[in-house]
Amino acid sequence: MALNGSPRVVISGIGVVSPYGVGRERFWNHISRGCSATRPIIEFDASAFPCTVAAPVPALTIEDAPVIDERAQGNGDGGGRADPRRYSRASLIGVIAALEAWQDAGLRLNEPDAGVLVGSGAGGIDVAERSYYEFFTDGWKRVTPYAIPVSIVGMISSEISIALELHGISHVVSTGCTSSTDAIGYATSMIRSGDAEIMLSGGADACVTPGMIFGFSKMRAIATKYNDVPGEASRPFDRGRDGFVLGEGAWMVVLEREDRARARGATIYARVEGYGSTCDAYHRVQMDPNGEQIVRAMRLAIERAGRPIEEIGYVNFHGTSTVLNDAVESRCVRELLGSRADAVPGSSTKSMIGHPQGASGAAGIVTSALALSREFLPPTINQRERDPACDLDFIPNTGRNASAQAALCNCLGFGSKNSAIVLGRV
Repeated sequence: MALNGSPRVVISGIGVVSPYGVGRERFWNHISRGCSATRPIIEFDASAFPCTVAAPVPALTIEDAPVIDERAQGNGDGGGRADPRRYSRASLIGVIAALEAWQDAGLRLNEPDAGVLVGSGAGGIDVAERSYYEFFTDGWKRVTPYAIPVSIVGMISSEISIALELHGISHVVSTGCTSSTDAIGYATSMIRSGDAEIMLSGGADACVTPGMIFGFSKMRAIATKYNDVPGEASRPFDRGRDGFVLGEGAWMVVLEREDRARARGATIYARVEGYGSTCDAYHRVQMDPNGEQIVRAMRLAIERAGRPIEEIGYVNFHGTSTVLNDAVESRCVRELLGSRADAVPGSSTKSMIGHPQGASGAAGIVTSALALSREFLPPTINQRERDPACDLDFIPNTGRNASAQAALCNCLGFGSKNSAIVLGRV
């Protein structure tokens, strides 16, 4: 049982589709070595945009997904009425990551009392953009009748539920960049309250599209100075940063009670111990520079984890590589940790994979769970010139061996949203 008397909840399965390709081991191998996934955009002509680089997921099909062991199946037929031909890209990568997580956890199709609660910022934005283009330029007759249902954000969880034949809750949280952190926080609460036995949670976003690159360019939010050296474009906390790199991916976790996971011999990566969320109530795209509510969200997560702050041994920063956000987040973490701030290492996964929007929180949580279980902390790459406004230990350029008791995973989003989760080492 947890310190507050509620059941301990653990991560017992992990699935990943990242800009490196399919698989959690592929993902870990690259981020632990500090490999940048940023490259020139080749999926469409971006030459007219100020930014011509991103970190998209490579071309995939459902054939790249793991196959659930037939011996572990329930009464299902291996996929229900799933139709991968109709998937948006976010649904495709979400389903593939979900299948890997489910397989990793040793679970069966049609698992009873299991649900899906995931996060996404844009859902099937690729389908929506393509359908609007066809409607306005090529004639309405070419628009697929599936344009609306396939493009809506809420379809991602439905496609996962169909693929895994799960009949529990099937919801998508869409709170911008904090979407998947919030989804994992809510899913954990459902298990603790007894409303679900097992939850598939995490996040998926596939936002490298012409409209998204153009929109973020108009906002002056994405990197534009490093088009000729893509691998250096995402540089959180570095003095030369000038915006984030748009990324993609799906990071899924299986959540269940610790006693249940141990009873069936599942691998346990980490405990999900505390979740906190606040709102600056300040601006639709800018964070409040005073950072008061960012600090409060992190404190709430630590307090609800029932841990003394001294046990936080790693911080997974939101770390987008934008000038203001990185400086404010750095100052907030320093305020939170107090006299220990210089002794607690942390890193930004986005320095390697870019910013996968609503999936970014899940990416950080998966990174932290693997870091705790494997006792290795990934780096923040592209640390070339120290910024006096960002003065913490960001594990510059090279990861390091370390044994941390707990990790703080921070996530900040449009609309003044702040969310944080504390993971504990098992």
